Amino acid sequence: MAARRMSSLLSSSTTSTLLRSLGNYAGRGNGTSRFSTAAALEEPITPPVTIEHTKLLINGQFVDAASGKTFPTLDPRTGQLIANVAEGDIEDVNRAVAAARKAFDEGPWPRMTAYERSKILLRFADLVEKNADEIAALEAWDNGKPYEQATSDEIPLFIRLFRYYAGWADKIHGLTIQADGPHHVQTLHEPIGVAGQIIPWNFPLLMFSWKVGPALACGNTIVLKTAEQTPLSALYVARLFHEAGLPPGVLNIVSGYGPSAGAALASHMDVDKLAFTGSTQTGKIVLGLAAKSNLKPVTLELGGKSPFIVCEDANVDEAVDLAHAALFYNQGQCCCAGSRTFVHERVYDEFVEKAKARALKRVVGDPFRKGVEQGPQVDSEQFDKILKYIKSGVDSGATLETGGQRFGSNGYYVQPTVFSNVQDDMLIAKDEIFGPVQTILKFKDINEVIRRSNATQFGLAAGVFTQNLDTANTLTRALKAGTVWVNCFDVFDAAIPFGGYKMSGHGREKGIYSLNNYLQVKAVVTHLKNPAWL
Repeated sequence: MAARRMSSLLSSSTTSTLLRSLGNYAGRGNGTSRFSTAAALEEPITPPVTIEHTKLLINGQFVDAASGKTFPTLDPRTGQLIANVAEGDIEDVNRAVAAARKAFDEGPWPRMTAYERSKILLRFADLVEKNADEIAALEAWDNGKPYEQATSDEIPLFIRLFRYYAGWADKIHGLTIQADGPHHVQTLHEPIGVAGQIIPWNFPLLMFSWKVGPALACGNTIVLKTAEQTPLSALYVARLFHEAGLPPGVLNIVSGYGPSAGAALASHMDVDKLAFTGSTQTGKIVLGLAAKSNLKPVTLELGGKSPFIVCEDANVDEAVDLAHAALFYNQGQCCCAGSRTFVHERVYDEFVEKAKARALKRVVGDPFRKGVEQGPQVDSEQFDKILKYIKSGVDSGATLETGGQRFGSNGYYVQPTVFSNVQDDMLIAKDEIFGPVQTILKFKDINEVIRRSNATQFGLAAGVFTQNLDTANTLTRALKAGTVWVNCFDVFDAAIPFGGYKMSGHGREKGIYSLNNYLQVKAVVTHLKNPAWL
């Protein structure tokens, strides 16, 4: 999901103390606005949730950071304070890893039956379902995504992931292997131990589920670092895990910054496995820290610049709607966003006009207001970066069809932006913008679009829109990407693996494939004396 400057190991947030925001709960009104109006200037709606958990979770207890430090998590709608959260550091990571190690080496979690583990995961999923509205409100408040998106899309997927992996817990087993001599050979699939996990800010809960679900199903213990921009929802659901019966020390959560908490986790000598979702640049650093410490295996879900290919036989109206969703979903803050929209020259002009019209209709505003499609970007750093890329697009000669500016005067809102006449060598066609900026490129034939689509360091995902089965088959096999969606996009079923080619990462998350990330395979060979058969 996937991941995107997701939980950057080396990113930093502002540390200045800001005024508290929001007044009394105003309800979810109907006064939505198009992006060309001032919906973002309206008085922010107070989210229907109370902040209860701002401390670190270590060994089953919410505790202050060893240093006593805190950092602010900010409301992207206003830039004002939501809460101060405990700032974990190296000492806190050490405490968390020690708790996870003891829980794995001495505790009941890896020793209870897989069926008992599955029941705890199922109880947890039930508790999340019961508290879904509050959890969705935390996610929307801390991240800026539409509350309706969190409730209708993300929380149901989160619940489904844990129920899916609860089903896998008692179905993990090895093989019996025929040997060439008098030996009985079997393989054991064992939990790998203490898993370190670093999750991003764009889909905090979904990335939590993608990592925590399979790790727990396999019997591991966990130290998880949240993104400093979005620490709140993980702490909330962690409390529900303990209500469900998870033993102390099995899941530990450290909030904090990348250079301190993130680096300490990646380089820790007593962490057996590391999983990271974030930018490609930071992924390289994480991989290096893991290698320099104890050579722990690393799963990486990194950046993308995914092609969305509209073929000449496409229904243009349907293609416009799908391409719009592929790019603008979650404010464009998706690792797999269809951020290079390749359109066949025969339908290019029609597509551009309709894409522009669709962007102009996009509803931007307070994510807690009913009907809003797009909220603010996550923080000022992301906001500034997007506007710089937009300026780069204009300066490089692309045609700005619509948008291109800040939306309103408060918070981190960006107008839905569409560029046409984009060339492959422009930064907006090469770099991961991670924002609501659609770039539309023209192509002539299938061989050309295959070559241009693959001419990137990334290989996370791709989209193909065509009515021709032969065209679809040709493209799906030729595109160098971990996922290819045909006449659909952003389908994230729990059973479908997700991951990248090239510099978009290593390994796969979700589905049966993710279990391999958290298991060791042991071969056991026993000599047979006078066997009746071989």
